[in-house]
Amino acid sequence: MTVAAVILFARGPEGALADAAGRAVARRTVESAWAGGATPIVVVSLDDAEGRVAASLAGSPAVLAEPAPTDRGPVGQIVRGMDVARATVSETDAALIWPGRMAWVDAETVTTLIEASGAHPDAILRPRYSAVLGWPVLIPLSLEQVLAARGTDLMPDDLIDGMVAAGAVLLPIDTGDPGVAHDIGTPLAELPDYQGPPQPVGGPAPEWGAAAADMPDDAPLEGPALAPYAQAGDDSA
Repeated sequence: MTVAAVILFARGPEGALADAAGRAVARRTVESAWAGGATPIVVVSLDDAEGRVAASLAGSPAVLAEPAPTDRGPVGQIVRGMDVARATVSETDAALIWPGRMAWVDAETVTTLIEASGAHPDAILRPRYSAVLGWPVLIPLSLEQVLAARGTDLMPDDLIDGMVAAGAVLLPIDTGDPGVAHDIGTPLAELPDYQGPPQPVGGPAPEWGAAAADMPDDAPLEGPALAPYAQAGDDSA
């Protein structure tokens, strides 16, 4: 399974550059996604005039993608990220839909969801901490049209509920990770205890991307710095 991470910043540069325990949120989430085995990694966010969001991703494997028009709503931004992921790696099977505010997700949670997707390739997988269903949510790209048919006024939780109502299968995955349920509004030091997944879902955890956190922030940006939005009928993307 090739599973992308689609990291979404609805507030653009303000959200992407917010401080997350000494690192920009965008940088921290990309490193967690990469260390957990997600590839490709797409950050959907506007940048500012100084290019600070792109600079915060320097040295990482992330692709910075221009958002879809705002009238497409949250669903449009998710589909935009999925399309960029597929254009970047054509063999992409699924995407972790990751609201940028979820800065504390552990890399092991990413690995757990990717491993579980091998056993359940057609299901939506949602991480659970205690009784709370959280984020990121793994959506098979085979369900992209089911997602795209949801209303543009729906927020992400409602989009997932709508997909289930339309017939998609959702499986909660216990991760023991408080980061899936607590966003950046909870300081890192105040998170509940990390428990880890209750049991392996697919054998020993791989070490994909484990060195990502060691990359210097000022290293050259790998891959395209920006994936521009293509209007209907534009084959440039």
